[in-house]
Amino acid sequence: MNKRIDSHQHFWKFDPIRDSWIDDSMQKIQRDFLPEDLLPLLTENKFQGCVAVEAHQSEEQTNFLADLASKNDFIKGIVGWVDLRSENISERLNHFSNNKIIKGFRHVVQAEADDFMLRNDFRNGIATLKEFNFTYDILIFHRQLPAAIDLVTRFPEQKFVIDHIAKPNIKSGEIASWEKDIKEIAKFDNVSCKVSGMVTEADWNNWKSQDLKPYLDVIFENFSTDKLMFGSDWPVCNVAADYAAVVNTLENYIAQFSIQEQNKIWFENAEAFYKLEI
Repeated sequence: MNKRIDSHQHFWKFDPIRDSWIDDSMQKIQRDFLPEDLLPLLTENKFQGCVAVEAHQSEEQTNFLADLASKNDFIKGIVGWVDLRSENISERLNHFSNNKIIKGFRHVVQAEADDFMLRNDFRNGIATLKEFNFTYDILIFHRQLPAAIDLVTRFPEQKFVIDHIAKPNIKSGEIASWEKDIKEIAKFDNVSCKVSGMVTEADWNNWKSQDLKPYLDVIFENFSTDKLMFGSDWPVCNVAADYAAVVNTLENYIAQFSIQEQNKIWFENAEAFYKLEI
């Protein structure tokens, strides 16, 4: 059986104040989502494991995910949060490096000013990640791609992965400027991309697979099957599609590729990027 890893999903115990980003338009996910909710979905869709990604910017969240992983062996790695701008960032990364389930970190840059990734304190944190062999997930809106290009240019030895294909506006069909910047950032050997989060950038109630196809064409043409990995973005995806629908959309699209190439997208690229032990 060919293996599958979900490289991007979340767990949380819902707190309406802390998790205010889950507003009333997202009522379907205004509740707890824990490993026992995900495991049946992974099993039904032939996945052997997942990478849990932070859903709240605190070290408490990183510890919460690490604790879940210690009790659920299908969680193969976590992407946590640490304050990359902190003056004691090296000390904090050294602390987290003692737990091998922690593979990398991310910051919710999409909520920051467009020049956030140009800040010296943030870049000092990025520079420190490499010392401890941590990855970095780039979570941005498409308009922030130029700053991301500048970032990855400055750190050629750092492993980066773009979350949610940099959130193009699929609902409106905008593609030109996003495509131009994707072509540029995909040239960097140290930058991968997650095929994730697309349905929530489309029309939640009326999207069709053909709405996603032009965007999939762009990322597959530019990143190739060597630097792409599947992520469900569960449970956030539930506002627009259930788990199986997200999986089936990619299954249908990559049927055009060889089994070897499909295995890279479903498993091998995520395993190599995050150094997962399966």
